[in-house]
Amino acid sequence: MILLSDLNFTLPLENPVLKFSIILFIILFAPLLLNKIRVPQLIGLIIAGAIIGPKGVHLLERDSSIILFGTVGLLYIMFLAGLEIDLADFKKNRNKSVVFGMYTFIIPMILGSLSGRYILEFSWMTSVLLASMFASHTLIAYPLISKLGIAKNKAVNVTVGGTMITDTLALLVLAVIAGMATGEITNDFWIRLIVSVSIFAAIVALIFPLLGRWFFKNNDDNISQYIFVLGLVFLASFLAEAAGIEAIIGAFLAGLALNRLIPHTSPLMNRIEFVGNALFIPFFLIGVGMLIDFRVFFLDLETILVAIVMCVVATGSKFLAAFLTQKTYGFSTAQRDVIFGLSNAQAAATLAAVLVGYNIILGETQDGQPIRLLNDVILNGTILMILVTCTIASFVAQRGGALIALQEIDETPEGDADRDASEKILIPINYPENIEELINLGITIKSEKAKKALIALNVIPTDTDDVKLEKAARKLLEKASISAAATDNYLTELVRYDANIINGIINVVKEHKVSDLILGLHKQYGLSDSFLGNLTEGVLNRCNVTTMIYRFTQPLNTIKRYFIIAPENAEKEIGFPFWLLRIWNIGRNTGAKLIFYGSKSFLQYVKDVNKTHSLEIELREFSEWEDFLIISRDMVENDALFIVMSRKNEISYNPIVKNIPKYLNKYFQDFNYVLVYPMQQGLSDYRAGNIFSPFVNNIERLDDIGKTIGTLFGRKR
Repeated sequence: MILLSDLNFTLPLENPVLKFSIILFIILFAPLLLNKIRVPQLIGLIIAGAIIGPKGVHLLERDSSIILFGTVGLLYIMFLAGLEIDLADFKKNRNKSVVFGMYTFIIPMILGSLSGRYILEFSWMTSVLLASMFASHTLIAYPLISKLGIAKNKAVNVTVGGTMITDTLALLVLAVIAGMATGEITNDFWIRLIVSVSIFAAIVALIFPLLGRWFFKNNDDNISQYIFVLGLVFLASFLAEAAGIEAIIGAFLAGLALNRLIPHTSPLMNRIEFVGNALFIPFFLIGVGMLIDFRVFFLDLETILVAIVMCVVATGSKFLAAFLTQKTYGFSTAQRDVIFGLSNAQAAATLAAVLVGYNIILGETQDGQPIRLLNDVILNGTILMILVTCTIASFVAQRGGALIALQEIDETPEGDADRDASEKILIPINYPENIEELINLGITIKSEKAKKALIALNVIPTDTDDVKLEKAARKLLEKASISAAATDNYLTELVRYDANIINGIINVVKEHKVSDLILGLHKQYGLSDSFLGNLTEGVLNRCNVTTMIYRFTQPLNTIKRYFIIAPENAEKEIGFPFWLLRIWNIGRNTGAKLIFYGSKSFLQYVKDVNKTHSLEIELREFSEWEDFLIISRDMVENDALFIVMSRKNEISYNPIVKNIPKYLNKYFQDFNYVLVYPMQQGLSDYRAGNIFSPFVNNIERLDDIGKTIGTLFGRKR
């Protein structure tokens, strides 16, 4: 037994339990207290770290545990930046990212080198290394931007892409300067660097996605998936260091490599963000704060002069780069503030550079003191620069991000908020094996802001009076709720006694004004004629909502391409805009490529949507449904199929659909597939009363369908 007298309360505290407890309470309370005076959470944690650290009251030592957790937090920030980036926008804006990356690298390098040489009177080698510290930056404000919900804004995408460029170049400058100072720059140095970096990039970009897809297909345990992802992040970080560049580049590339495998709406993404923002990233910020020494403001005038020059040059050059990017591409002032806020903070690469330079000994003075490439004055000035730039970055990013968030709300088409709030997706639950995938599909197709859109239903026939059946039903629904809650979505559970399953589904559709219906097939079985027939007669002809019949063989996040086959005149159906929106949400949330097969007029609508809501798509003209099986030759492993169906005698009906179940069972058994039945004009039953009824009632001509597409997708046409 441990007695109170045995505990050591001398400073700095050494008891690991007490140390961890104090840090957790700082993470909890520091942001709450400082938020009252409008200080961003990030700065609150840095200031708290400075107060409790060795340069403050020395409550805690910046020991190996703080450094370890801080390293994890830093890599987490870079990993999340790569993971949350919209790859379609990233590809679309890659030229802008390159231009910004060069602006934010070249301008600080020039101004930093000149100021170091002619203002601070350092050597050229020291001045260039100092400039490389200004050129790099850390995305400290990224968690703040992510919380504001604007991580997919074009300005954020451009900045994140430019960060990879400028940090890589700055760290290469660091490697070269360090090599020159130690006399290691030879032809072998350049060959070794180029070869090692190329091998590292190839491993992360090509092998990591293959490993990830294999693991996710063969392991559905949530904890194992999280540990696997974390392992890949640190492996990529280590490989980056082994290649001669900083670990943060490896973490960022790991995020890009796993981007398509971890959809933004997935439970895994929710866990990654939660653990990082709750624990690892705050540890990093507190660790940065522990490096800050406020006393140099009052004790060392030379340090103050160096720190002022460093802060002015670093901040001024980053603002100039953001300003030029704004003028080059016509960004708004708020977007410029976000670019500047994200790119102004100096922390990770800056610390790496100053510590490397500090540890390079060029010689000794007459009294035996080491002559360092970067001396104590620069080291202290760098720590103060980190505090100043992080503070400015947080305030500016918060101001610009808040304005962009408000602008995006103002630009939301009238009625969108009500539609999101009223959106209802009904998912009848039958088998425990397919619950999670059905819920994942529902989450993937719904609007991002519709957090309460999901309804899970289990129908019990009224002629059955079995308590066990109801218990089993509630157990299935509870599992569905857990799956939804893992993605921060709320699911409504319904157990219904009705004459039969079909009546139960139809009555719930009407009573709850359901907008979409997802019917699942057990993954061990295919479509049967009786199953399709019962659905067609029992559900599809009695309720006019967008209905999806889903069979899966592998998880949604492992799908690389979706083949969407639409019949002739599909674009003339009143339900066309609504199912297209759902498929577009799948592409938007998973990053998978969408390949559309259809008539010229259908493909033109798809092309128009893609102009304003860019995804990775491919358009293929297809009209001969008798040659439907040709599509199977184009499909390979990790592809999935969407087939737009039609009820008999409707405008897009083709008799070939009678053979679809047979084709699917014979030629597409190894693929995920979805049969989509849209709302159709011939059905008079709009009394489903769903939120799309006002749109449906106003569609009279093809032009009205075009306007509806524009409204649903968030733009006026």
